[in-house]
Amino acid sequence: MYEPIRTKSVVHRLGTGHGDHPDYPHSSRGEALDIQLAGHLAALLAVTDELGLVESAERIAGQVARLRGEQPARLPHAPTGDTGDTGDTGDTVSLHQRAHDLAARALLVAASRADTTAAILAAERMDAHAAALGSVGMAGAH
Repeated sequence: MYEPIRTKSVVHRLGTGHGDHPDYPHSSRGEALDIQLAGHLAALLAVTDELGLVESAERIAGQVARLRGEQPARLPHAPTGDTGDTGDTGDTVSLHQRAHDLAARALLVAASRADTTAAILAAERMDAHAAALGSVGMAGAH
């Protein structure tokens, strides 16, 4: 009913089907997961800096530097300690929620690549942000 395909696909004609094209950047699955994990941790770092959690931000920055091979770019912030009190409760809640979500994504990727150090850090940050969300939620219930 159908006529067989008689020509090779474009991928095979260009020689890119088997990873032998020299101009195309190739990375292994592990390298791709490293890049993804570094991205999630860098985003978590930005939110953590915005929350003013200096000690936590330093630990996250250390992991990003380990994965990328260089220190992450950061905005300078006035040190406020690890209290997480940014003033506006609405902003604080949304920042903690975003940080919790980013930490969860980082945990999934870290577990996928069997990076115990990053997985533990991400799980700790998830717990901390969940606790902060719980305390803000309880404070708003009164």
